[in-house]
Amino acid sequence: MSSADYGVIEAGQVSSWIDEADIVIVGFGCAGACAAIEARAAGADVLVLERASGGGGVTMMAAGHLYMGGGTRVQKAVGVEDDVEDMYKYLLLNTLVECGVPFKDTMYKGKHVMQMTDECLIWSGNEEVYPFRNEAKPAPRGHKVAEPGEGGGAKLMECLMGRAEAAGARVVYDAQVHQLVREDGGITGVGYRVFGEDKGYVRARKGVILATGQFTANEEMLQQHLPQLLDERYTRQFTPNDDGAGHQLGEAAGGELKHMDGALITSPFYPAESHIKGILVNKEGKRYVAEDSYHSRSSIFTTQQTDAVGYLIVDDEVYSGEPPVFGGYPVVDAWETFEEMEKGLGMPEGSLTETLRRYNEYAAKGEDPDFHKGKKWLQPLVKPPFAALDGSLGNSPYMAFTLGGLDVNIDGEVVRKGGGTISRLYAIGACASNIAQDGTGYSSGTCIGESTFFGRRAGRHAANS
Repeated sequence: MSSADYGVIEAGQVSSWIDEADIVIVGFGCAGACAAIEARAAGADVLVLERASGGGGVTMMAAGHLYMGGGTRVQKAVGVEDDVEDMYKYLLLNTLVECGVPFKDTMYKGKHVMQMTDECLIWSGNEEVYPFRNEAKPAPRGHKVAEPGEGGGAKLMECLMGRAEAAGARVVYDAQVHQLVREDGGITGVGYRVFGEDKGYVRARKGVILATGQFTANEEMLQQHLPQLLDERYTRQFTPNDDGAGHQLGEAAGGELKHMDGALITSPFYPAESHIKGILVNKEGKRYVAEDSYHSRSSIFTTQQTDAVGYLIVDDEVYSGEPPVFGGYPVVDAWETFEEMEKGLGMPEGSLTETLRRYNEYAAKGEDPDFHKGKKWLQPLVKPPFAALDGSLGNSPYMAFTLGGLDVNIDGEVVRKGGGTISRLYAIGACASNIAQDGTGYSSGTCIGESTFFGRRAGRHAANS
């Protein structure tokens, strides 16, 4: 379906309605399920129209991290002090248990992209990284669903979808919403198709909630907003239905799109966490980012270097061949001296050797005046052989997905171009722009965390409107 196929029809053009509900939710992923649960709790009649043959969306592919804080049950259980103000400050700087979702009162204390245990609390972002640590007290806020490895997202959705349906939400699958129905400036229904054939129109007495996911699968929209991701060196993460349907429907109704050039881009160089003690340099032999940054932050900085080239420099003590869960930079070669490495990588004479001389001098004193890497990751690189691992775009696997979406208020109401909100139209999850706006400030769990939070707020607000 092309972008031109999504639009708005006036209520006067609808000859009949095949169904109606207080609230119609478009999409049954994490955000849509949470909205359905909360709306049913408020007593609303809820109809969910899901485009796929089953619910879950892209969350089913995730490990199940949720970014939460301010003193959660798990934080308190493992002795982590956190408050709402510090979490708020951190999120500004960067940009469920009752439903049966299990979280263990445990913490994974290592630095890993994918925790293969069922432990809960993790350091999932840039909380300990300069300058964020200076403005907000660092605390681990990534909460992983109690499921080993990558099964957390599927477990999360199993619980949320089950709770929504048990609460009485009606769900229709294979239902592709392609039109919003407008009356007196507000949205009063939707039109949908099943396997390409028009099914009819559903009236929404209190509101329509768009929860349709990303636009990562829509090359036309990528060309307009994020042409970088059309580069074949990126592997885009999406479901076949992440075509920006909600973005287009909301915009057609008068909404405004925000942060459409934002994306999560990542090619992790850890595990092993010892690799964080290495340094990242560009083809000019210069450092460009603090190596203890969240893996998306460092990856995006790499793509911004000359020819998107970046190398991780390690010594024999720091290097580890631990098999990566995802990514992992390939080894270019190893040398006995930095001078030989510099020449082998084709860098300007004296560039890398001076970078490493300066880094080692300060690391020996527990300092990093250039990028302020955390002290626990500072270690002089002095034990040969010295290896260069290739983190360049095209030589290391890069994964990406879109973050931009409709401008909304705290209750998920779609903001109208020029001001005000569009009556009875909401957007949540990946088709809305909330906390996750740019990959350099991302933390694992931000998307799912905001989907649960704003999904619940939108469901409650629509039900009580």
